[in-house]
Amino acid sequence: MSIFGRKKDDAPDAPSTGDSMNTTPNRDQDLAVPTYRQAPSANAPVGMPPKPATPVQAPRPGAPPATAQAPRPQGAGERRTLVVGRGISLQGTVSDAERLVVEGTVESQMIQAAELAIGPTGVFRGEVQVEDAEIAGLFDGNITVRGSLVIRATGKVKGTARYRKLSVEEGGALMGSMEMLPSEG
Repeated sequence: MSIFGRKKDDAPDAPSTGDSMNTTPNRDQDLAVPTYRQAPSANAPVGMPPKPATPVQAPRPGAPPATAQAPRPQGAGERRTLVVGRGISLQGTVSDAERLVVEGTVESQMIQAAELAIGPTGVFRGEVQVEDAEIAGLFDGNITVRGSLVIRATGKVKGTARYRKLSVEEGGALMGSMEMLPSEG
């Protein structure tokens, strides 16, 4: 049978000769699919080269048993992040988020985080205390930034803004009261 479910004898364009031996080349060879090769490792993705195996060493006689490594400290890319996506609305209190990314709408009484990022489609209403903030959407309320407050060209801050450093791109808006925090000394 061919890959199309027909018997080779039933092929419509096969010449009908009196002998049972067909001398025309097999068309299925032209359509042949490469043979399946199983991935070298069950964990390796198909098509990826296998990872080199690391040799397992037997413990030395008299050596203390192996212990688990201490958890590594979290880097900047590994912060606990809450992303409120476009079209999502969130009301309430956010706790234990080190980084808050707002692309939808957030209404909150008080948020404390290390970093706040409001995207061009994001809206934040409420009060927030953060280390650094980047506003490209709308912030309406009270914001206290112990580090750097950056207002992008599409960003608008309404209400009270307290900051240590301020940067406003051309087109960005800051409406309300501003207060510069004293430098850490």
